[in-house]
Amino acid sequence: MITIKNIKTLGIILALVLIYLAICPFFTDEIITKNTIATTIILILVAIAYIVVIFKPQWNKALLLLEGLVVAIVGYMFLAIPYNYLLTIIGFIIAIIAILAYLEKLPPSLLKFFYR
Repeated sequence: MITIKNIKTLGIILALVLIYLAICPFFTDEIITKNTIATTIILILVAIAYIVVIFKPQWNKALLLLEGLVVAIVGYMFLAIPYNYLLTIIGFIIAIIAILAYLEKLPPSLLKFFYR
């Protein structure tokens, strides 16, 4: 049976795998491009946020807002057209969902993920 401790351990392992995947291109013979930098920033941010949410579940809305803004900014700054616009829109949608979760204006089916 899966316990909370096992889920936390698996979450930490997943976060470490994401961090490894993010920094791996810097230690191989790959050419570092803006796409690589953007992917690295986003993967490390997701891994850190995942670890924080595992241990502090009440921070999920704040981290979702931060992730949305960072995804929008990183996407706009580092990626080429049309990908930068797409990631900017996705980032702002994530941030808007976090703000609506703070205000409790989301449908109950979505609010259950933010309030337990």
